[in-house]
Amino acid sequence: MTIQIAETRHLKEVQQDFNNYFPFLKIEFFRKQHGVEKPSPAQRMFAHTLKIGDVRITKEEGELEVEPAMTVAELEQNLWKRFGLAVQVFRKSGNLWLETTMTDKWTLRQQNDHGREISSPNNANPKPAAAEDFELQRGED
Repeated sequence: MTIQIAETRHLKEVQQDFNNYFPFLKIEFFRKQHGVEKPSPAQRMFAHTLKIGDVRITKEEGELEVEPAMTVAELEQNLWKRFGLAVQVFRKSGNLWLETTMTDKWTLRQQNDHGREISSPNNANPKPAAAEDFELQRGED
């Protein structure tokens, strides 16, 4: 898939493009970049109604190729380095969205497949959440 990054695009448009390709994943935009395997405080999350031009630190526009074999960390770092966009990937777990902090080294395909497995209503014996699944912690640094 290709993500279009342009000043006039709304964050929710980029989120929808990503979620259409990876239905059990979503990305959120933040004021500050986080480290690999580190959470992002909710207070730093941008509203979905903002435009890319309102939230990033660089003015580069273009396309980013996103492959299922790319890791979460690679996606997040590419968006930061190339476009100045601080993002965090979340994975669906039932009706919750969990930060993928402890599984940043998993591929997007692995994350999406795991989200499908643990969110499937047809799963007669649902798997318990993996030890590395953590609900977004809403606190200060």
